[in-house]
Amino acid sequence: MNEYWEKLSLKIDKEVGMKQIYLDNASTTPVFPEVIESISKSLESDYGNPSSLHRLGIESEKRINETIEGISETLHTSSEQVIFTSGGTEANNMAIIGLALDRHRRGKHLITSEIEHPSVLRAFEFLEDQSYDVTYLPVNNDGLISLDSLKEALRDNTILVSIMHVNNEIGSVQPIEDMGRIIKNANRNTAFHVDAVQSFGKLDLYPREWHIDLLSASGHKIHGPKGVGFLYKKRAVRIKPILFGGDQQDGLRSGTENIGGIVGLGRAIEINNQMRKKRPDHLYKLKELLLEQLKGHLPQAVFNGDVASTAGHIINISFPGLQGEVLLHALEQEGVYVGTGSACSSRDKKSSHVQKAIGIDDRRAQGSIRISTSYMTEETHIKAFVPILEKTISRIERFVRR
Repeated sequence: MNEYWEKLSLKIDKEVGMKQIYLDNASTTPVFPEVIESISKSLESDYGNPSSLHRLGIESEKRINETIEGISETLHTSSEQVIFTSGGTEANNMAIIGLALDRHRRGKHLITSEIEHPSVLRAFEFLEDQSYDVTYLPVNNDGLISLDSLKEALRDNTILVSIMHVNNEIGSVQPIEDMGRIIKNANRNTAFHVDAVQSFGKLDLYPREWHIDLLSASGHKIHGPKGVGFLYKKRAVRIKPILFGGDQQDGLRSGTENIGGIVGLGRAIEINNQMRKKRPDHLYKLKELLLEQLKGHLPQAVFNGDVASTAGHIINISFPGLQGEVLLHALEQEGVYVGTGSACSSRDKKSSHVQKAIGIDDRRAQGSIRISTSYMTEETHIKAFVPILEKTISRIERFVRR
């Protein structure tokens, strides 16, 4: 068990008197203890406004630049622009709406997919109300977009393509590099935005080589604090601000910067990168173990999407005839935490738009749960989880048969 999880586990045991198995990391991750420490220290010492000209302001600005350096290193790029936001939702809205507003005279055609995060889909719905024309690309049963369908959808007046890298519900990984090449070969002036909230810090990202103009990420998916994220932007790409005020961050995101959150994000990136270098195959090994355990203990489980090619940290399975929400709460009673879909819309009783898009019927969709791991998840957690899941399902089925 690594030192980060050990510290957190001891804290949990002391506070709630039980151990827990946390497998809902696609919705949010536990914060590294070192990140908590760095935020606390920053709140105490980095209280200068980074817009101020005195020493305290300059020190706060320095902390911002240190995090930018960590982001640039992770993205294998430099000299581009990083705009700090309140998280992935704001970064997605800023990229999509800001770009569309800036380029409305060039064209009003936009492209996205049917399985994007709600923060992307709602942004496009807003733009449709502003007379923009949006093409929603379909996906196959594995949640993948056809490259041919992307080629066919591109037009001379297409100003933006926005595609997520890793789907937050089923873990499908889009061929972003190929998509970037197709987009720029068709029209080098078409901007390419990638929602990398689920892939930043877990998969390699090369915005420059992959022709990515805008990229969104969020701190709380990599053991950082909630309420902070960023938008990577090529300097040559212009967007209109959607917040107005004191012209911070080159006028693109007004408001005094969240120094403590930004420092915490920077520390989370640093630790996450260290753990990834130390154990580069950790998430995929956990996935292999989980698949092996599930197939051995629960052969009735139905996997949603092509689990062989999904990202290492997300597996979506269904138990037809069971309610995913009932199973989630039954597992909670055992100290096990999983998800049922996008945490941003999980309270909505409607079936998942992602599962509908990949052809899953309502019965199967309603019996689905999402299991998601992180670098703080260990093999012992997986080995303990599956027998608990098996026992819990058996108990629910006995109750249903009554």
